[in-house]
Amino acid sequence: MDKRYEKLVSCLDTIRKKTDFVPKVALILGSGLGDYAEQIRVETEVSYGEIPGFPISTVPGHSGKFIFGYIDQVPVVCMKGRVHFYEGYDISDVVLPIRLMHLMGAEILFLTNAAGGVNFGFSAGDLMMIEDHLSVFAPNPLIGPNMEELGTRFPDMSHVYDVDLCDLIEKTAQKENIPIQKGVYAQLTGPSFESPAEIRMLRTLGCDAVGMSTVVEAIAARHCGMRVCGISCICNLAAGMGERPLSHQEVQEAADQAAPRFTRLVTEVIRGM
Repeated sequence: MDKRYEKLVSCLDTIRKKTDFVPKVALILGSGLGDYAEQIRVETEVSYGEIPGFPISTVPGHSGKFIFGYIDQVPVVCMKGRVHFYEGYDISDVVLPIRLMHLMGAEILFLTNAAGGVNFGFSAGDLMMIEDHLSVFAPNPLIGPNMEELGTRFPDMSHVYDVDLCDLIEKTAQKENIPIQKGVYAQLTGPSFESPAEIRMLRTLGCDAVGMSTVVEAIAARHCGMRVCGISCICNLAAGMGERPLSHQEVQEAADQAAPRFTRLVTEVIRGM
């Protein structure tokens, strides 16, 4: 058996000793949704540190635990704190949580993140539904021997972000009177913010928002056969688009300000699933 798959099975065994909860939706909380657990009727929580071999998030503002419970009647597993490639983990460990939530039973992956705006039509505080993505410099998580237990060697990526789920997000935003942008999200490795030249490159490639996560997670989820959707919180304009230097504190503050709208939209979308 592939050692990466053995590690997955071991992590699942640990989870199952603590809970037999079977989620329908897997939700990853980016910056700005750190307090989202308050929306969940919590059944149980499992800290990442309780799972041998599980990667631990080291980023300020990212707690490290799975939260199992219900949003309305929808069973969810929520990641409070994600793992990033720039933290030094192997890419297979970065996407291990996605694959693990799939093995728990999750059929849908709902991705959220804080992002920099590349599109000049965006402003800090905007929410953007992810329609497609670009992976720039981040390694593909499917490199290496294919784990046949999870999916095919060459998975199709024509519609990474599920058309019906995207339609649900749009209709929900309209119903809740929450303005929402649409666009292409690009993942770079980080942890440094992008240079002005890199932002000009991304804009030329058709990118609207940029961050340091999400794309590799979406690829791993589609490989597993999960349906995927995602929303970015635009927390700042990217390098070269304004005069202020970029900082993580600025990102966190903008995400916190957008949190009420972000929370309401995510909750209502999940209820519609």
